[in-house]
Amino acid sequence: MDFLNALVAFLNFVVVPATAYGSQLALGALGVTLIYGILRFSNFAHGDTMAFGAMVTILFTWAFQSMGISLGPLPTALLALPFGIAVTGLLLVGTDRLVYRFYRQQKAVPVIFVIASLGVMFIMNALVRFIIGPDDQRFSDGARFIISARDFREMTGLREGLAIKTTQGLTVVTAVIVVALLFWFLNRTRTGKSMRAFSDNEDLALLSGINPERVVMVTWLIVAALATVAGVLYGLDKSFKPFTYFQLLLPIFAAAIVGGLGNPLGAIAGGFVIAFSEVTITYAFKKVLGYLLPEALAPDGLVQLLSTDYKFAVSFAILIIVLLFRPTGLFKGKSV
Repeated sequence: MDFLNALVAFLNFVVVPATAYGSQLALGALGVTLIYGILRFSNFAHGDTMAFGAMVTILFTWAFQSMGISLGPLPTALLALPFGIAVTGLLLVGTDRLVYRFYRQQKAVPVIFVIASLGVMFIMNALVRFIIGPDDQRFSDGARFIISARDFREMTGLREGLAIKTTQGLTVVTAVIVVALLFWFLNRTRTGKSMRAFSDNEDLALLSGINPERVVMVTWLIVAALATVAGVLYGLDKSFKPFTYFQLLLPIFAAAIVGGLGNPLGAIAGGFVIAFSEVTITYAFKKVLGYLLPEALAPDGLVQLLSTDYKFAVSFAILIIVLLFRPTGLFKGKSV
């Protein structure tokens, strides 16, 4: 029984939260890798794009809640999500027309786009803070748990309880659906194949009659959808705070680079590598070891490699190691 209690504790505090967090990072990294693979620059405004999309969704969620509209056990934010995606898509397409198109016409080097994206990042960050404020905003409603720790203990008779939040289950299911739709779009539709051709060889794609401006517009719309979904899922699972999304830029880029920047499969794998690394290294294993070891050998301390305050340091360390020893990533994306 002690082994089962240890296993449940590990699942409850490491596997379940890391799976939900990895799904959120994977969606964010997919947006970064699409921009890098098709538009050929690292978009530093992606974290604040997630924040903007989540903010718009929150505002629509509050409007629906004030009108008494809900989805019962599911978060009302799911109803508001299409509106958040639409507004964020308009913002990104408009930003491309106002900022990035000029540099494309000038055939600017990628570093110019990166610097431009930094400017866009600061503007988006200020815009989000101005509209919704800098404080935590909670907008989750509906049922809190799929299964609570108390119910699990009553069903199994174990001392440890396994709790799965509705937002965690929703995150994983939504991520699977979004990723499946994205891969279907890229591999089965004419527009998706045009995007892949443009990514592989821009000059040959232009000679084949592919409209580059259409490819760029569709790319930004897909990125808006991915960023908004990722931002909303993260906000539902934790809470919404604009500066948090700025901090998320590091693990998202680490996930994209670890998997292979420009490779969608790599972005998904990298998201889970980063998530499980962060959660496992910062988890205190005292409870798990207390079940597994004899009482005389039970640890007195937390048995924690790093404090949770250094969670993003794990992402940074992994990022540095990958850049030094395998810059193309696990799935051999484009070298950075």
